[in-house]
Amino acid sequence: MSEIDLTQGSTGLSNQVINRAPDLQGQFLSGSTLWRPRRGRRKFFGVLFLLLTLLATLIGVAALIVLLESVISQGWSRLSWDFINNFPSRIASRAGIKAALVGSVYLTGLVAVIAIPVGVGAAVYLEEFAADTRWRRIIDINIANLAGVPSIVYGMLGLMLFVRICAFGHSLLAGACTMSLLILPVIIVTSREALKTVPQGVRLAALGLGATKWQTVRAHVLPTALPGILTGVILSLSRAVGETAPLLMIGALSYMAFVPESPMDDFTVLPIQIFNWSSRPQDEFRVAAAAGILVLMGILLTVNSCAIVMRMRYQRKMQW
Repeated sequence: MSEIDLTQGSTGLSNQVINRAPDLQGQFLSGSTLWRPRRGRRKFFGVLFLLLTLLATLIGVAALIVLLESVISQGWSRLSWDFINNFPSRIASRAGIKAALVGSVYLTGLVAVIAIPVGVGAAVYLEEFAADTRWRRIIDINIANLAGVPSIVYGMLGLMLFVRICAFGHSLLAGACTMSLLILPVIIVTSREALKTVPQGVRLAALGLGATKWQTVRAHVLPTALPGILTGVILSLSRAVGETAPLLMIGALSYMAFVPESPMDDFTVLPIQIFNWSSRPQDEFRVAAAAGILVLMGILLTVNSCAIVMRMRYQRKMQW
């Protein structure tokens, strides 16, 4: 077929479509095929969705206010330096949180030493150096699934791995390793998301100027992603401070009248001490538990505030 025949055929087909356009338009606008935007209905559902989300937010805020009011009204009068500096006691008026507070600080420090280098290092390798292979995709799926595993499962794993196989016993080191496993998936996921926010042009510019892959990551990618990494790390540590089930599973003490002096000593933490006091029938111990909750909330708020300040500080230093 010649080129002239093809041109004539396409022209005839175009003329047929143009001639049938009024018929198609009439079929579209006639009867049940008539389309209307229904703006009023869409606006109604939009307002309804806004009201439902606002109601859900108000319910959460109201529940939080009620809980805070209950805890503050019970425990505020119990807060004092003696309460913070005294060891637990069978007499409620003498009971304090010194052992639990020091144990929480030591545990959080060990968890930070173990989990932060491993988690951030794994995130950097998976995001910057690892090739996109089948094994990497399997690892990505497993890390995402581990981030949603209940904490009691990590407690069972820590009991078998660190307490029995590694023979750490019911020590502070066993608790720190168990809590590190708990927060590692969260640190890896948040660190990788922070690394993804770094523009690709930053990497290409450094590589184009002769920098190696490691120099590019160390001097350009990591400083740029540092605010997001710090936020994820500190929020993960906040979770580790407030967890109870894994530590109870590995055998942390509920009553302890001394301060741990080495990583192999027995320990207790604030959540376990609060749980012990709240389970007793005397009202005085419940007041002490409320005061312990206030101290724990103060620690968490301080840690989260540090995360916000550090993130804002590094964001102001960032120049594109």
